[in-house]
Amino acid sequence: MSDIDPASTGPKPRSVAWQTAVTVLQEAEPPFIPQGAHAMTLVVAYPPGDPGTPPHRHSGPAFGYVLEGEMLFELEGEPERVVRAGEVFWEPGGDVIHYQDGNNRDDMPLRFTVTMLCEPGQPMLTLVGDQELAQRKDRRAPRPS
Repeated sequence: MSDIDPASTGPKPRSVAWQTAVTVLQEAEPPFIPQGAHAMTLVVAYPPGDPGTPPHRHSGPAFGYVLEGEMLFELEGEPERVVRAGEVFWEPGGDVIHYQDGNNRDDMPLRFTVTMLCEPGQPMLTLVGDQELAQRKDRRAPRPS
């Protein structure tokens, strides 16, 4: 597109809105990025009350944003928490169990987007079995009663 306004004698003034258009939602320093990683961005949608993915891990870091609803989020070593629409979450990936990402509400859907950096030759998500969960139970934060 041309910067010249045919009705005037000079270039159009450029907008400066870009200077204030960005809001940083989260940062992670330094996130572990596997050698040769590829990025993948997903939208995940769970119906009301859905428990989400069973305990799992990712091969690299994951950065997410809740679009609609409320997610019950829990990583190994951290207490479970609710992440609401407009809020962000992240996980380091690697040897960290992601216990919960389910819908915290029974009356509305949950939708979130997540961008993951995946290790080459490894699946984006690996489920964690009952035996490993039992072996690592001391790493899970106390749960509300």
